[in-house]
Amino acid sequence: MTVPETTVVSFVRHAHSPYVPNAERSRGLSRRGRRDAARVTAHLADVADVVVTSPYERARATVEGIADAADVPLVEDEDLRERTLAGSHVEDFERAVDELWANPTASHPGGESHAEAQARGAAAVERLVEAYPNRHVVVGTHGTLMALVLNAYDPRYGYDFWTGLTMPDVYEATFVDGEFAGVARTWVPVDEETTVADD
Repeated sequence: MTVPETTVVSFVRHAHSPYVPNAERSRGLSRRGRRDAARVTAHLADVADVVVTSPYERARATVEGIADAADVPLVEDEDLRERTLAGSHVEDFERAVDELWANPTASHPGGESHAEAQARGAAAVERLVEAYPNRHVVVGTHGTLMALVLNAYDPRYGYDFWTGLTMPDVYEATFVDGEFAGVARTWVPVDEETTVADD
């Protein structure tokens, strides 16, 4: 009897990061974010076999402590970056984002559509599932991209799910023989956190 290959992927939405215009890649964590990143480390260090992260500083800073504590590799993957909203600063952020959720193939000048971001994010996850059978992979990423990737497997994970995410947040997806088998939230906030639905 063949034993099925099971890969677990813990998606980590980054901890709180102050918004800084035109600093999408480089903005780091706030004081609260650094505190919560330490809690993420405690939450996942005992199970992580590899940590793969978006190259954006706020995502990397949220999960790099896991790799250090577990003494496992920390790998950057450009395809786990956040959906690019536009090529320059957008004045009405909420309206711009709502338009993309309403029309997944639409995009703003210089930006990505949700369909494009979803395709690259899901492809990155598929590569990880193939590369790390029977392992627990921690993925450091962003709220919109995480929602879009999970939505590719289960349509219930959409706009309402995205608006309810906390900073940080952790959702664990299970893949059996390469096929999506389910997802569950494993993060329990210790206090009332702001559900900031930004990038």
